Amino acid sequence: MNTETSPRPSAYELIGGEITLRELVDRFYDLMELEPEFAGIRAMHPASLEGSRDKLFWFLSGWSGGPNHYIERFGHPRLRARHLPFSIASSERDQWLRCMALAMQDVGIAEPLQQRLMESFYQTADWMRNSQG
Repeated sequence: MNTETSPRPSAYELIGGEITLRELVDRFYDLMELEPEFAGIRAMHPASLEGSRDKLFWFLSGWSGGPNHYIERFGHPRLRARHLPFSIASSERDQWLRCMALAMQDVGIAEPLQQRLMESFYQTADWMRNSQG
């Protein structure tokens, strides 16, 4: 009898790897650019979103269990410290989460994985709040 268990697939694998993760990040930023409901978080970004797209893709790659592209380039993410210059209140948190939820739906992430990721995203996004505004 084989008592070894196969490792649980990472979120990166369940998402579909690099191609689908890139598609997710691109859809997230496309929605941020296109939809007025995300104007608050769009205003926090530079005019060109290319660098932001790459950084989020690199971060989510390692965060979800794939290659650690972000850490290889920049070291530890220090998310809260890197976001302290921006006023992040519940409104910005909720805009980010809604934008990501829509992006996951649009690229066809499976519902159970969407729920799992949204729970993690919520915890991180809520921790990033640094303003009561």
